[in-house]
Amino acid sequence: MVLVADDVQLVRAAQTGDVAAFEELVRRHELRVYRVALRMLGGESDAEDAAQEALIQAWRAMPTFRGESAFSTWLYRIVTNRCLTALAAPGRRTEPLTHAEMDLRPGPEAATLERDRFDAMKSAITGLTPEQRAPLVLREFEGLSYETIGHVLDLTPGAVKGRLHRARLELVRGMRQWR
Repeated sequence: MVLVADDVQLVRAAQTGDVAAFEELVRRHELRVYRVALRMLGGESDAEDAAQEALIQAWRAMPTFRGESAFSTWLYRIVTNRCLTALAAPGRRTEPLTHAEMDLRPGPEAATLERDRFDAMKSAITGLTPEQRAPLVLREFEGLSYETIGHVLDLTPGAVKGRLHRARLELVRGMRQWR
């Protein structure tokens, strides 16, 4: 019989320096960390860098994790802050997303239409301010609750809802041609 440790047990072990426990936490959460970074930053190489830096930061900060939130929430906060810092960097270029996440339908016309729609959505999302993009990614792509997003971004749930509302309005404006 194999027992599977939960995140709380793994965090406790990692806090005492257990590298294997932290590696298991990384295996469980690295895809989510990368997805947030990719959607926040728009480019694969930037996302890989941000995700890796966030995980390194998590390892270094592991002894200070107080467990007031779920480990995953803490990781979301680290990677989101890392991405917001990258977005605020002077002279930062946004690398475009690839079409890898697109669901292409059969036929060249459908594929072209879907690619154009994807490009328009990508452009609309990357056109959002970082303050709008972060809650949108965490809510719409990661499915986090308003309370969790508030904890990640250090906002009240009401402020999260306000930023999401403004982000959605901007997306509607940016996607006007696709109505």
